[in-house]
Amino acid sequence: MGVVTGVRVAVRRARLLPAWAQRADAAAARRVNGWHSHPNVDRFWSRLTGFADKGVLWFTIAGVLAVVGRRRAAARGILSLVAASALTNLIAKRVFGGDRPTLEDVPIGRRLPVQPSSRTFPSGHSASAAAFATGVAFEAPRLGAAIAPVAVGVAYSRLHVGAHWLSDVLGGLALGAGVAAVGAAAVRPRPGPPPPPLPAGSDRQLPASPDGEGAFVVVNRSSGTSVVRADPIEVIEQRLPRAEVRILDDGEDLGAVVREALARPVPPRILGVCGGDGSVASVAHEARRAGLPLLIVPGGTFNHFARTAGISSPEVAVEALQRGEGVRADVAELVFGDAEPITVINAASVGVYPDFVAARDALQRRLRNKWLAGVVAAEGVLRRAAPTAVVIDGRRTQVWTLFVGVGRNDHDTPAPLQRQYLDDGLLEVRVLHAGSHIRAVASLAFGRRSAGLLRRLRLIPERVEAFTATELSVDVRPRRGQAPGFAHDGEVALEGPTAASADLSAPGYRTTVRIVPGAVDVYRPAVRTAAQPMGGTR
Repeated sequence: MGVVTGVRVAVRRARLLPAWAQRADAAAARRVNGWHSHPNVDRFWSRLTGFADKGVLWFTIAGVLAVVGRRRAAARGILSLVAASALTNLIAKRVFGGDRPTLEDVPIGRRLPVQPSSRTFPSGHSASAAAFATGVAFEAPRLGAAIAPVAVGVAYSRLHVGAHWLSDVLGGLALGAGVAAVGAAAVRPRPGPPPPPLPAGSDRQLPASPDGEGAFVVVNRSSGTSVVRADPIEVIEQRLPRAEVRILDDGEDLGAVVREALARPVPPRILGVCGGDGSVASVAHEARRAGLPLLIVPGGTFNHFARTAGISSPEVAVEALQRGEGVRADVAELVFGDAEPITVINAASVGVYPDFVAARDALQRRLRNKWLAGVVAAEGVLRRAAPTAVVIDGRRTQVWTLFVGVGRNDHDTPAPLQRQYLDDGLLEVRVLHAGSHIRAVASLAFGRRSAGLLRRLRLIPERVEAFTATELSVDVRPRRGQAPGFAHDGEVALEGPTAASADLSAPGYRTTVRIVPGAVDVYRPAVRTAAQPMGGTR
């Protein structure tokens, strides 16, 4: 175990650093390096500091924030990060400089594979972390408070792996927070959330149920949660006392529960679901088969489809049911061979994004937090990303991810996960062609601002191949000896690709995605305007 001495530290540090700060650095280094930590702990801090390289961690979190509607917070965090990073690397390090800790002082299990060679004061990782967390906090204080421990963890990781001194880390944190504060003074944060966009689709009269009579509502508590939404079950039970509410048990099949209810002598006349997009798609499939209207109570992490339809809260959904107001929406069908089609309400994809979904779901069972699981999964998937070979309507290509969105999407985002129309009768296809490994991050660039910033940093291409269709045939070739999964609405289909692959003489599988116009009636408040995209008119 290496020991740091005050004499050696004083020689290595910048001349502008006072002697008392050098002594404090030496004492902190001795304390950190003298801590006998478990190898798994060392591995965790090494991975965290690696994930924060080039801001990948913060860009990932910004993408998640953009998806859940906190785009201003994501944008301010990223802009603060970019400004702090530029100030740190272009000015501060050249003025203050300083040498890094020597490897002999750092326990072997903690050392980075490649030790940084740039000047040491201040820490760029710490500055970026503080700038992002503080920038987000100015727009959304609760989100900033949730991100702050991650930022502090990144700062400490630089000490743990022996890349920086204590004064470097503290200086970086101060610089980053200061840059974000200056940005907030120059461009004031917007008070409160922005007004909601105008919902898509044309109004339609549906059967009303003021007290919930005839409604069967399935609740999937494993879909994720929102930190700002009221408990949807309480809203349903209070506002719809005659509705039947069925809470799924762990591992219970949602579709089977709905089919069992529909097989009763007196079946429900309205199907409802409280959950995320995957749960909504499953119940929408059964509603289509039974010809029944669908009540969607937002209860997941993202709720993309509900947002497009204008269902912003459980209260809004209940009021629409009570008044009998709704809209007719297109869906898509995902078909593997002769298997029954899978109903898709937002998007289907193959490549890096399905890998991310599968890794996130596996981690969520251990971490018990979908947001944290998503961040950890993104790091692992991007690090191990491999292209997928596909044949799109007879054209062979290598892709990071192939996305097929239901309805036209925002043209500025690589991933079409938030449809703008409910009834335009089109699929929107995005092909993220394989190339530089770092550009696999485009598969997780969900928001317009995060995508635009990543383009300016040349982390994703200026243009992504995009086109519309009503039907698309895709042949998926094996990757690393296995058939890649096909994601749909936050779920990953594995059985369909495996069965379809077994039916072909060559490994891989074939799937078809086709639009189904006007497939399902959904309760939502009346807009009383012509069909239009979210936020404006056609």
